[in-house]
Amino acid sequence: MLSILREKLHDNRFLRLIENLLKAGYLERWTYHTTLSGCPQGSVVSPVLSNIYLDRLDRYVEQMLIPAYTRGTQRRRNNVYNALRTRAQYYRKRGERNMAAQLDKQRRHMPERDPTDPEYRRLRYIRYADDFCLGLAGPKQDAEAIKQDLKQFLRDSLKLELSEEKTLITHATTEPARFLGYEIIVQHQDTKHDHHGRRSVNGAVALRVPTSVIQEKCRRYQSREKPRRRAELLLESDYSIISRYQAEYRGFVQYYQLAQNVSWLWKVHRAMRLSLLKTLAGKHHSSVGKMIRRYHTTITLPEGTYVCLQVQIERKGKQPLIARFGGISLRRQTQAVLIDSSASITRRPERNELLKRLLADTCELCQATEHIEVHHIRKLADLKQGGWNGKPLWAKVMAARRRKTLVVCRTCHDAIHAGKPAKPRPGVRSLES
Repeated sequence: MLSILREKLHDNRFLRLIENLLKAGYLERWTYHTTLSGCPQGSVVSPVLSNIYLDRLDRYVEQMLIPAYTRGTQRRRNNVYNALRTRAQYYRKRGERNMAAQLDKQRRHMPERDPTDPEYRRLRYIRYADDFCLGLAGPKQDAEAIKQDLKQFLRDSLKLELSEEKTLITHATTEPARFLGYEIIVQHQDTKHDHHGRRSVNGAVALRVPTSVIQEKCRRYQSREKPRRRAELLLESDYSIISRYQAEYRGFVQYYQLAQNVSWLWKVHRAMRLSLLKTLAGKHHSSVGKMIRRYHTTITLPEGTYVCLQVQIERKGKQPLIARFGGISLRRQTQAVLIDSSASITRRPERNELLKRLLADTCELCQATEHIEVHHIRKLADLKQGGWNGKPLWAKVMAARRRKTLVVCRTCHDAIHAGKPAKPRPGVRSLES
């Protein structure tokens, strides 16, 4: 790694910093472990260093493997297919349409081009972090040769070992390949035709949501294969509970929008909806039916009409706060941009104190009730800089509450960012002294 960095970087202080980072070790269950090789997983610079290190692999594939396994402009025609088409035309001219139809039916079950053409090869390559996928239009012998070439290059040039368990050769027509949570398949369906009567999907690459992923995501909201309530959310407000479920569901759907079977996520929607209703029912000591009648609503969006669960909190002089579960289209989006992050359901939920403070519409420094805003800081450790006597009033209030947010009016908010003392509220003068 350091030798690769030295090819382009000549700042020895920066290189020593990277070297010390690689040798710093890591903590696991509060036990220190030394770093024997590689970069500790989870480090903030791990993705960048991984891309820098594997850039040589990218260049090797692009400059050596792809040119070696790319030739020909198109596959040659299938002689058997052409013979059947010519014979069908002959019977059609003679008026024997039944015989011609039988030959056409037989012809539609074989490829128009020769899939075993030795003069045609294609190789495609994609990599994300340390996961890569190669697509080859060619025989299995070529795929095994490519695997051996990659194995040798990684061992000799990058000092890496190719995992035999994870590096698989898959025939994508009969068995899907897994990459970044998707299934990659090559479609084959002789009965799927376009408006010209031609087979339209054969040989096309498609992405799918794995069935195992759908089942695993449903199990997160189930107990003994039935939807369960989430006890860790019972102390939250209805607004916070519905918002959290919607954030988790939106993350699932948005990541798999490229999949052809994204509509299968209705199973996840059903499991999450019932879990949400049971959670709300447990919070209010009520029933699922009563929760449906309370929060059921119908919304109309450009994609269509949806049945959702919605809670609306009115605010005087402001737009209401709305939390909604549902209302997300399950149609495939071919131009979707994947967001590689999703809401975690194992993380402890945030407290609903901020919601209550916002609804109070009162500045926590001067008690003003107009133009209420929220001041944020990056981390609580920033409040520890300097002594207590030198801190402004707003910093003392946030430090005492151990909160990274402070509800203030616009005047106090401008004073905070300008470094001026905010107007104190009654009864807190002693904090300044």
